[in-house]
Amino acid sequence: MEVLSNCVGCGECVVFCPVDAITTYGIAIIDKDLCTDCGICAKYCQIDALKNI
Repeated sequence: MEVLSNCVGCGECVVFCPVDAITTYGIAIIDKDLCTDCGICAKYCQIDALKNI
């Protein structure tokens, strides 16, 4: 997953990540070692700030 520049760090994606790979510090930060690229976070991002690469 990739965090795009329009991310506002709302934290909505954190709630839906099944492997707890996302934290927010002003923007979403994805732990690449934990992320499985399932895309669930992107599905629930209301501003399309996450992209499955």
